[in-house]
Amino acid sequence: MIEHHLQQLIERLTQAGHAWPQQVDTQARWLVLDTLGCAIAGGRSPTVRAWLEGQHLRTDPFATADPTPTGPSAGAAMAFAMAACWDEACEGHARAHGRPGVAALAAIWPWVHQLNWGQLLNAFVLGYEVGARMGALLRIAPGMHVDGNWPSLGSAAAAASALQLNAQQTLTAIHIAACQLPTSLYRPIQTGDTARNTYLGHAAMLGQMSAQAAAAGISAPANAIENHLQVVYQKSAPEGWQGTDDFEILSAYFKPYAAVRHVHYGAHAALGLRTQFDLDLLDHIDLWVYQEALTYCGVRQPQTPLQAQFSLSFGVAAMLRWGHLNSTVYTSPEFEDEGVRQLEKKVTIHVHHEWTQKQWRRAKVQLSLVDGRVLENTCQAVMGDADMPWSEAALKQKFIINCEGSLSPARSLSLAYHVLHAPTQAAIFP
Repeated sequence: MIEHHLQQLIERLTQAGHAWPQQVDTQARWLVLDTLGCAIAGGRSPTVRAWLEGQHLRTDPFATADPTPTGPSAGAAMAFAMAACWDEACEGHARAHGRPGVAALAAIWPWVHQLNWGQLLNAFVLGYEVGARMGALLRIAPGMHVDGNWPSLGSAAAAASALQLNAQQTLTAIHIAACQLPTSLYRPIQTGDTARNTYLGHAAMLGQMSAQAAAAGISAPANAIENHLQVVYQKSAPEGWQGTDDFEILSAYFKPYAAVRHVHYGAHAALGLRTQFDLDLLDHIDLWVYQEALTYCGVRQPQTPLQAQFSLSFGVAAMLRWGHLNSTVYTSPEFEDEGVRQLEKKVTIHVHHEWTQKQWRRAKVQLSLVDGRVLENTCQAVMGDADMPWSEAALKQKFIINCEGSLSPARSLSLAYHVLHAPTQAAIFP
């Protein structure tokens, strides 16, 4: 059943003369722009810069200027994916419980000067559609992290499309990747180690290799994904994993804050209360969230930026202290600020059982003040949810901010316009 569904999906999206709704094209371009911006911002991290130096990619690492055609480089794919997730401000997909786009785009990005916009979008949308469905299918076990697992299958589909493989070869590439899906651990987040930031790069590299292997005639069992479910998880496919939408990409969300999506709701609720009191009057903070948020983001007293990105309590504290939650809260001097540390210690986290049961993503913040006042605010949606869609202007502004320090404002603006509006036959970069 899994293979049949994937085969139908691939054939539908790769048949000659196929066309999808304009909103799919728009959403795909928005995702490319946002992911590129996050990669450019993450590329300024000293650790990512060290990787770029080691891979001889320091000059124009994300190929926004150099027109020299290059082949697919594993180092370049890792650099793009690692940088894109470094500040935890990149896309996500709720039903997949992860981010199908980063690895898929990273797998094809080394070909960026050999593809036109139509080819890149075809590859990216196919990779996203496969990845999102695989995320819904391959729900990870406790103690695992999604990034190094099922995104490999979407990146294999994307890379296969970039190589112009046919539907059967594309399916084979996915199965080659499924035969060797890694088990990536959540543990580095608990310890604050940045090994986790290599997971999506690994997924991109595995997808890239699998597509090249399929192109060379390497074969794989047709039931590899089903067998992976049985061997690794000892279970069969859950009901409804296929979804009901023709295009899962339309359910992708963009992040207004540099943190895991689960952190957004409490931080946004805190922002709504920030101007109503003096921080010196704050005695205690109560935060209500759904169980999944606490499971993945229950880190307390974070000592590293990665831990803080997965910390519900830090997100609330940083928002109350600074009034924003962007990448600067994870760097000096904001990250070492004693005021944030003291606020974080005042947070008590509770699970809201109705929200958990109904699978609602939301949060409530209640502030108890020393003068007896109690302030509270509930956040039911943040920008990027269905009820609060992004605008093109807001997305371009995020991109331009992400590019500060790497590209000139004029170059950032022209790139954004080109990514969003270039004809399908145009080169990826002007």
